[in-house]
Amino acid sequence: MASKRASSGDEQQKLSPSGLPVRQIPGGYGVPFFSPLRDRLDYYYFQGAEEYFRSRIARHGGATVLRVNMPPGPFLSGDSRVVALLDARSFRVLLDDSRVDKAGTLDGTYMPSLALFGGHRPLAFLDGADPRHAALKRVAIRLAAARMCHVAPAFGAALAATLEGVEADLAASGAAEFNRHNMRHMLDFTCAALFGGAPPNKVLGDGAAAKAYKWLAFQLHPLASRAIKPWPLEDLLLHTFCLPPLLVRRDYAELTAYFADAAAGVLDDAEKADPGAIPRDELLHNLVFLTIFNAYGGYKIFLPHLVKWLARGGPELHARLAGEVRAVVPAGGTITLAAVERMPLVKSVVWETLRVNPPVEFQYGRAREDTVVESHDAAYEVRRGEMLFGYQPLATRDERVFRRGREFVPDRFAACSDDERRRLLGHVVWSNGPETGEAAEGNKQCPGKDAVVAVGRLMVAELFRRYDTFAASVEENPVEPVVTFTLLTKAAVAAGHGDGGKA
Repeated sequence: MASKRASSGDEQQKLSPSGLPVRQIPGGYGVPFFSPLRDRLDYYYFQGAEEYFRSRIARHGGATVLRVNMPPGPFLSGDSRVVALLDARSFRVLLDDSRVDKAGTLDGTYMPSLALFGGHRPLAFLDGADPRHAALKRVAIRLAAARMCHVAPAFGAALAATLEGVEADLAASGAAEFNRHNMRHMLDFTCAALFGGAPPNKVLGDGAAAKAYKWLAFQLHPLASRAIKPWPLEDLLLHTFCLPPLLVRRDYAELTAYFADAAAGVLDDAEKADPGAIPRDELLHNLVFLTIFNAYGGYKIFLPHLVKWLARGGPELHARLAGEVRAVVPAGGTITLAAVERMPLVKSVVWETLRVNPPVEFQYGRAREDTVVESHDAAYEVRRGEMLFGYQPLATRDERVFRRGREFVPDRFAACSDDERRRLLGHVVWSNGPETGEAAEGNKQCPGKDAVVAVGRLMVAELFRRYDTFAASVEENPVEPVVTFTLLTKAAVAAGHGDGGKA
C-alpha cells in the first residue's frame, strides 16, 4: 500500500493514504524463550488478558498498535510474536480478507493436532481464498438457512428443560448454577436445530455434553486458565505441551458416529448439490466441528454472559423487558422469531451483550502483503507474513466509537436513530464481520450469525415471559462467567390477576 509524504522545511513526514503519520510499531518481543514465558504468566495469572494489553498501551503512550508476545508461548507455539491491534479502527484490518490470510490461525500462535478432527483441517482453519473453504462454506450457509425455522421450537424446548432444572435446584438448595444446565441442554438444542432427530443425550446418554466438552478442552487447553489450582501446576499441565489426542479418541469416535447418523440427510444433500467437491468423511468431521466448536461452544459462552448482564440490570430493567415482551406476546402465547423482531429493547440487550462480551475474544491473520495499518491517531507499516492479532473486547468497547463504551448500556441500540444504529452495529464484530454484514463463500463471517442473535433474543423474551424478575450471583472467569440464580419471581398468570410465585 503506497503512502504519501508531507514536507515541512527540510523534514519529510511519511503519511498514510488517509493522511495519518506513519510511525514505527512500538513495543517488542524481548529475549527469546524467557520473555514469551514471562508474558504468558502475566497474561494468565499476574495481570489477566485485559490488563495485559491496557498496561502495554499505557507503557507506550496510548498507542493501540503494538508488538507483543501472545500465549501459549514455549513450547506449544513456534513463534509468539504478533502485532496487536487494540482499537476499533485497526481491528477492522482482521476482517478484510483481501489483507489477511487466516489459514491455520483460528487458535492464534499454535495449531491443534489434526488427529482431533479425523485428520482433516476444519473450515474455520482454512483461508477464505482456499477452494475447499468455498465448498465447505456453501454447505454451512445452506444448512443455516434451511434450518432457521427450527431454531425457535428447538431452543424453546431446551430452555424449558434448562429452567426446570434451575427451578428444581433453587427449590432444593436456594441456589442454582445456570452454566451446568446450559451446558447439558444447549448441545441437544444445537443438534435438534441443525439436524432434527434424536438428541445426543438420548443416543449417547447423559454424558454426551461431557464428551463434547472434553473434546473442546483438548483443542483449547493452551488458551485456558484458572481451571487447575495451584497455577504453577496448571501452567505446566495445560500451557507447556499438547495433551495427546489419543486420550479423547474414543469420545470423539462416539460423537462422530452420532453425527454420521443425525446429519446423514445433510451429507446426502451436499453430495447431490456438489458431487465430488468435498469427500463425505471430510464433510462429516466438519459438521462435528461446526456443531460442537462453533455453535455449541459459542452458546456455552454467550448465554451465561447474557444472563449475567440481565442479572446486573436489576428490577428496573426487568420491568421494562417484561412489559415489552408481554405487550407483543400475550399470556399463553408462543414466542417466535417474528415476535422478538418487534421487541427493540430485547434486541438491544442482545447486541450489547455481543458487543461487550463477544463469544470469541481473539482474531488472528497473517498480512498477505506489506501494508499500512491505521489506528485512530497514527499509521504503522506491517510486513508481509507478520501475524496480526486483535483483542476484540478492546475494539468493541472503544470509546472513540461507542459512548460509555466500557459500560453495558441495555438500550444503546434502541435509543438511537436507524442511521446511528446501523453505524454502531458496523462495529459489533463478534461474528468475524460487522453485524450489518452477511456470511459468504469467500469471507470468514460466521454462517450461524443470525441464529446466534435469534437465540439470544428468544432467551431474553422467554425469561421475561416466565419471570417478573430474578437475582443471581456472578463469578467472573476467563472464558465464561459462572452464574448462580438465587431468586426467580414467577410472572403473574394473567394481567396481574393470578398469583405470583417464587422459585
